Amino acid sequence: MLSGSRIGGLLSSTAELLFGKRMIIAKSQKDLDKMRAVGELIAEVREALRAMVKPGVTTLELNAVAEKMMRDAGSIPTFIGYKPRGMVPFPYAICASTNDAIVHGFSNDTQLKEGDIISLDMACTLNGFVGDTATTIPVGKISDEAAQLIRVTEETLALGIEQCWPNKRVGDIGWAIQTHAEKYGYGIVRDYTGHGIGRSMHEAPQIPNHGRQGTREKIRAGYCFAIEPMLNLGGPETRTLDDKWTVVTEDGSLSAHAEHTIAVTENGPEILTLTKDQKRELKASKSETAAA
Repeated sequence: MLSGSRIGGLLSSTAELLFGKRMIIAKSQKDLDKMRAVGELIAEVREALRAMVKPGVTTLELNAVAEKMMRDAGSIPTFIGYKPRGMVPFPYAICASTNDAIVHGFSNDTQLKEGDIISLDMACTLNGFVGDTATTIPVGKISDEAAQLIRVTEETLALGIEQCWPNKRVGDIGWAIQTHAEKYGYGIVRDYTGHGIGRSMHEAPQIPNHGRQGTREKIRAGYCFAIEPMLNLGGPETRTLDDKWTVVTEDGSLSAHAEHTIAVTENGPEILTLTKDQKRELKASKSETAAA
């Protein structure tokens, strides 16, 4: 018997063939339980890598630890071999993007140095479902402007997530991100977007990091999104390096990236890519806020 999300996947593929547009696939409660499990797993990988980041560490070392953690837990590193049409397969378990690299950076044996910032993007597949997350981490002591860029990127992610309630619109997510980022004059990367997620890493809809309130698709309970603002200190323009994957800022300015996989529930957004400890801390914080 096909599960709800499998039927949704078939309908989405049919809709794309007939109308040129994919359907958004709502997840069942069983699907969401699997999404929670893979979300916690990839969050554990993210936090392990965060603890490793320091001057002298290489991104190849980070990649090796990430891949081992994913495979030891019985999951598949989703990025390895990922091949969009016209692209060469991606060779690593994580995207490691340093300083002016926005996303899709290749791991290498260059040591991180004091003052760098590094964006780590990662995904794994467990029991047929994908968890996807990203964060930008300071390497030692960084400049005030770099620290603010990271902070504001995380804030825009939180504000975008806050829009993920039933009956709101996908455009509300981009509007919230754009409104906050533009207060600081940051370039909002428009060439790459957030996306639906579930059995596939990239499902409908696309979720741009800019937009207008009340536009685009209606949000419904059961939808799962990967929301991922990417902000530049300079302009929004990008270019891709000769490796065909690494995307950098056109003007050489610093860039930061943050991402969570979330589920839309009747009670609002649920962040899936948190560790068990982070979920307990979030629940305690909400209880304290409610009691105040």
